[in-house]
Amino acid sequence: METLWFCIVAVMVAAYVVLDGFDLGAGVIYLFAAKGTPERRMILRAIGPVWDGNEVWLLAAGGTLYFAFPQLYASSFSGFYLPLMMVLWLLMLRAIGIEFRTHMENPVWQGFFDVVFSVSSALLAIFFGAALGNVIRGVPLRADGYFFEPLWTDFRVGTNNGILDWYTVLAGVVALVTLTAHGALYVAVKTENELNRRARRTALALWPVQVLLTVLSLAATCWIRPQVLDNYREHSIGMLVPLVVTGSLIVMFWAGRKGLEKAAFLGSCFYIVGMLVGAAFALYPVVLPASTDPSYSLTIYNSAAGRHGLIVGLSWWIIGIVLTLGYFVFIYRMFRGKVKLEDAGY
Repeated sequence: METLWFCIVAVMVAAYVVLDGFDLGAGVIYLFAAKGTPERRMILRAIGPVWDGNEVWLLAAGGTLYFAFPQLYASSFSGFYLPLMMVLWLLMLRAIGIEFRTHMENPVWQGFFDVVFSVSSALLAIFFGAALGNVIRGVPLRADGYFFEPLWTDFRVGTNNGILDWYTVLAGVVALVTLTAHGALYVAVKTENELNRRARRTALALWPVQVLLTVLSLAATCWIRPQVLDNYREHSIGMLVPLVVTGSLIVMFWAGRKGLEKAAFLGSCFYIVGMLVGAAFALYPVVLPASTDPSYSLTIYNSAAGRHGLIVGLSWWIIGIVLTLGYFVFIYRMFRGKVKLEDAGY
């Protein structure tokens, strides 16, 4: 049962990154890919009907984590208190930037909220990547299952790490480049003409950087935490992960060159899922490694809720996920196709 809930949380996190990831990426390219108010409205209209719904996956994943692994939830939210507050503020600023911009006719205020939206989107991508880097690298857990990390120390990876060091910064840059390309491909799917071409060029220009960062992040991860390869050595099915990541990168490049927008975007989706599944597979059954002493690490067994609660909760989760998937299928079908500026709205 613990393994099943580990997979459920991993799936919900992956769903959030794929869905809200293109919203964040669209925000990153918003200031330089869109020339003028009409094209910026096109980007906002591309994500407008879905961006707030996509963020629900983050809340749902947090709620599921609280229910299934309460010790992990308590430890993480206390140890990462400062960055979590920063993320909450960035999420609010991003929403303010989107909504307030549409109600302002003064170009000065429109420009201000455009910057708020774009900068907060970029910082969120970096913070989420750094958060994943912290989980993979390990945190200074104590014997009681709690820890504290300053924002940074000396930027070296060691026993008592800061939230930011060279490895977590690298993870943040990987996330920024990945989600920027992901958002550019989504904008290409939803738009036409010059904005479409600029979005496709942006994704193609980022592709070699994304490949290089993928290789560098893999090498860095194996260097600071060699244990991540243990599950791959023991279970040959894990070799599907590098095949999916490599294949998705090839599809992104090939489809991008051919102008196959949807295929390139799907390739980006599979790349993100492959990277996240690879990280989860490497860590299992550990959910929060300890850099201090491996015996202090939180696993799916010592951080999970009671078995009866997990069984009962699974029934309610199934009902909730069926309703959620139905809603998202309805919304994405309703707003499928290229966006236009013919009517009111963003």
